[in-house]
Amino acid sequence: MQFQRLAFRNSEGKQLAARLDLPIDEKPSAYAIFAHCFTCTKNFNAVVNIDRALARYGIGVLRFDFTGLGESEGDFSETNFSTNVADLVAAADFLQENYEAPKLLIGHSLGGAAVIQAASKIPSVLALTTIAAPADLSDLAHFLGERSRESLEAGGEATINFSGKEFKIRKQFLENLEQNRMKDALAELKTPLMVFHSPADQVVPIENAARIFAAAHHPKSFVSLDSADHLLSNREDSLYVGSVLGAWAARYLGIPREAPGKRDLSDNRIVARTGKIGYQTEIIAGGHSLIADEPIAVGGAGTGPNPYDLLVAALGACTGMTLRMYADRKKLPLDSVTVRLRHRKIHAEDCAGCEAASRKIDFIEREIDLEGDLDEPTRRRLLEIADRCPVHRTLKSATKIESRLKD
Repeated sequence: MQFQRLAFRNSEGKQLAARLDLPIDEKPSAYAIFAHCFTCTKNFNAVVNIDRALARYGIGVLRFDFTGLGESEGDFSETNFSTNVADLVAAADFLQENYEAPKLLIGHSLGGAAVIQAASKIPSVLALTTIAAPADLSDLAHFLGERSRESLEAGGEATINFSGKEFKIRKQFLENLEQNRMKDALAELKTPLMVFHSPADQVVPIENAARIFAAAHHPKSFVSLDSADHLLSNREDSLYVGSVLGAWAARYLGIPREAPGKRDLSDNRIVARTGKIGYQTEIIAGGHSLIADEPIAVGGAGTGPNPYDLLVAALGACTGMTLRMYADRKKLPLDSVTVRLRHRKIHAEDCAGCEAASRKIDFIEREIDLEGDLDEPTRRRLLEIADRCPVHRTLKSATKIESRLKD
C-alpha cells in the first residue's frame, strides 16, 4: 500500500490532517473515505489494517483527523457530531476537486453514525459501511459517566477519559447528539449498506446493529465479527473486515474486473512494496494482487510464499503451460501435468558438469508427473520440451538486471 500525506480545509477554515492510502501501483479504481471512532485518529491501527486490505481491491482510502484531534487544527471541545459530518463533506469535496469523488463511505463507532448522516450530502456515494456503530445517538450519553453528566449540567463542560486520554466536552455536544436522529437518516438512505458488528462488543451492544439493519432499505448486508472487541484490537479482526468489505464493495463501486485477453501487454511492469514493519510484501503482477513474506523462523509473519518460492513456482507454472501448449498443438492425449519442485543451495562439486566447484550454486529439482495415455517416446519428448519453457531458459541464461533509484 502506498500513501500520500495531505491536508485540506473544513467549512470553518481549519486545516485537517489526512492521509490517502493507495494501491501499490497508485491507480485506484475507486476512492473511499474512512471516519474514525470517537476521539480516535486517522492512525488508529484498525483503520490502517482495513485500508491495507482495501488497497488490494484497488480502492484508495482517504482517512483524516476530525477537527481538534490528532494532527488537525481546532479545539475538540468546540466540536460535536454535526461538525464531524461537516468534516466528512469537506473531505469528499477535497477528493472530488483533487482526485475523484468518493464512492464508498466507511465509519467506525461514532464515525459509522457520521457516515450515515453524511451520505445524503455526498451525491457520489454508491455504498456505505458501518463498523460497531450506534443506532441512537442519545444513548451515548450514558458512556460519559454520572459525574461527567452532572458537570455538564452544572457548569456546561466536563472532562472525560477515553482510552487513557482526557478530552474536554461541552454541553452542546450532548444536545447536538440528541438533535440528530439516526432513524430518519437510515430511512432516507438509498445506498447499499454493509453492517459489521460483534456480539461481544461491550461499548456499543450488538442490538444497535440489529436496529440499524432493520431501519435501512435493501440492498443491505450484515457480518458478525464474532469475538472482536469494539476497537478491533486483534489485528486479524480488522484485516477480516477489510477483506470482506473489499469483496462486497467491488460489486457496487463499478471496479472493473479485467476480461481475459484484454490486458495491455505493452506495460508488463510488476510492482512490489515492502513496508516499514516486517517483511510482508505486496505485489501487483498482471493486474493481480499477491503477497510475499518470509517464514516466522527468520523473522517474517509467514503470510505468503518467500521470494524463492515465487521464483521456483514460476518455473513450475511455465513448465505446465508449455507442455499443455505443445500437447494441444500435437494433439497428444495429455490429461494433466503436475510439477513438483524443490530449491536448495549445494556446493558445485556435488553437481555433475558444474563449474567453479569451490562455490555454492542454486539447485532446483523438478519432477514432472504426466497423466494420460502416452507412450514412452512421447513422454521423453515432453521432458525435452519442458527444458525449453521460457522461464527455464531465463534461469539458465545470463540475465542482466539494471537498477536505478526513482527521482
